[in-house]
Amino acid sequence: MTTSIRTDDLTHPAVIQLLQEHLQSMTLHSPPESIHALDLDALRQPDITFWSAWHGDALLGCAALKQLDSAHGEVKSMRTATTHLRKGVAAALMQHLLDEAERRGYQRLSLETGSASAFAPAHQLYAKFGFVFCKPFGDYVEDPYNVFMTRELRTTPD
Repeated sequence: MTTSIRTDDLTHPAVIQLLQEHLQSMTLHSPPESIHALDLDALRQPDITFWSAWHGDALLGCAALKQLDSAHGEVKSMRTATTHLRKGVAAALMQHLLDEAERRGYQRLSLETGSASAFAPAHQLYAKFGFVFCKPFGDYVEDPYNVFMTRELRTTPD
């Protein structure tokens, strides 16, 4: 399947629906105070770049990259459309995010996700791409419903 990943303005109805499904599914596995998924307005902030993945007119998935500082980015809103699960969409999006983070000169890429068993496939994907579990970063705090992962992208010269 040919996947086209492009910067998205979050106005396409299919993208809006996928993000609404994303937010709704988070409520099934975590209490409200432990959900850190972003809504449309939050994803439109200038420190966030959002991409959607397409095959022709079919939306495959989405992902976003938030700049925490000049050397650290955060993966946000990784989601694969239900009809395209297990087809490599998330892996293509993750590779795109890693390439972009390195292009931007980030030294670290981190993420927050749920701790429930429903998030196991996400944990496996992130581990496959070299992410390891870590302590909370940024404004996050320890929470039994969340896990935090990070990956170094480059080392700074001595």
